[in-house]
Amino acid sequence: MTNAKTETVAAEPEAVPAVPWPAVSVVMVGMFMAILDSFIVVVAGPAIQADLGASVGQLQWILAGYQLSYAVLMITGGRLADLHGRKRIFITGTAVFTLASLACAMAQDPGTLIGARIVQGLGAALMVPQVFAVITLVVAERTRHRVFGTLGIVIGLATMSGQLVGGLLIGADLFGTGWRSVFWVNVPIGIVTILCAVKYVPESRAAGTRRLDIPGVITLSAALLLLTFPLIQGREAGWPWWTWACFVASFVAFGLFVTLERAVDKRGGDPLMRLSLFAQRSFSFGIVLVLAVYALLTSYYLALSIAMQEGLGMSALGAGLVYTPAAVTFFVFSKIAGRLVPKYGRRVLEIGAVVLASGYLATAIVLLSGPRLTPGLIIPTLMLQSVGGGLLITPLLNTVLSRIAPETVGMASGVLSTAQQIGGALGVAVIGAIFFNSFRPESDGRTEAAGHAFAMSSLTTFAIAVLAAVLVFLLPNKKARPSG
Repeated sequence: MTNAKTETVAAEPEAVPAVPWPAVSVVMVGMFMAILDSFIVVVAGPAIQADLGASVGQLQWILAGYQLSYAVLMITGGRLADLHGRKRIFITGTAVFTLASLACAMAQDPGTLIGARIVQGLGAALMVPQVFAVITLVVAERTRHRVFGTLGIVIGLATMSGQLVGGLLIGADLFGTGWRSVFWVNVPIGIVTILCAVKYVPESRAAGTRRLDIPGVITLSAALLLLTFPLIQGREAGWPWWTWACFVASFVAFGLFVTLERAVDKRGGDPLMRLSLFAQRSFSFGIVLVLAVYALLTSYYLALSIAMQEGLGMSALGAGLVYTPAAVTFFVFSKIAGRLVPKYGRRVLEIGAVVLASGYLATAIVLLSGPRLTPGLIIPTLMLQSVGGGLLITPLLNTVLSRIAPETVGMASGVLSTAQQIGGALGVAVIGAIFFNSFRPESDGRTEAAGHAFAMSSLTTFAIAVLAAVLVFLLPNKKARPSG
């Protein structure tokens, strides 16, 4: 009689796919440079104006020209990468950005600097969409949340540290370069990034893509230009009739773009944007959420910088140092979010959105309750905002791109990057108007006026943060796969 022996074989745990960190790190450097240059020049503005004799209008264009070309051309940048290769377009964009930074650093008159800044924005528009696309394509789904978490940290730190880095560089006056150092610093970093991209970043293209949809490029670029130009310039101009005409024309141009893209798709062509992307709730709601979140980030820290410098008379470096505790808090809770999302999914974003909104409300309450504006008064509420921001922003990007097919990832990345820029421009327009309409130093005194204006800005950002929280609760509640 044979005794059957039952053996239980323990299943070996499935290995966690390794993250190709060299490739991922290279493209993240490109993202950091592009975002940093949206903020670092704000600090350099007065020095540029004094050195080059720039008018107020020219100084506006030195700041806005970069943002405008960056926002308008990113979807096209993502589609070009689908056609010609993400690695190739990333390297091309980095080279354009680096050469334009060199031209900015060597500019001898405002016109040259404005032109170089517009070209620099073009380079950023070619670089940034490839960051999302490369991560989505080279990182396994099980570990992607970790990488997008790191990217969220990079974006947040670039946003918050721009004015601090600018203040440090200008204050150091490296080799007597003054304000030019904020552009010179991009040159060696850009060269190293290109060399590392050649070695470490793999090439990829979208399958089946044959040619660029030129009518779509022209129509969408016109629509985005008509939208972003008045957002960037409208407040300083006093919102004249032409700004509202641009908004109406933008609405018409977007409608024409949708009609063109549907026609191209229907006849089996290659549309610049597949409108079916927006049928996915995680993407369509996520894009609106990105608009809201980046409207908060950009505008709020600019309002804070103005309140610190114009209201309290602090230097650019001193104002930048006020952000430091919040930046450290953001970093810590971004890392925590990366560990919590695999287990708790959307709940982490929900908590982050509620805490973020609470931080803005707390700032407003503290300032409206009577005390004068001081760094020590608002640093704790800024840190509370960073707790929420770290938990929300870190997993947000992965949530938006989580269900995107590889053949449309370049397209989707361009839309996501554009939403970030338009959200920033929209926030600056709205919250900037609130701040400056509330800032009356001639009657209230500078410190009191700055405190009141920043409180009003905090209430406005609280309202936007509540909208963001509602959108978070409407996102699909799919937990990320555990990392092992």
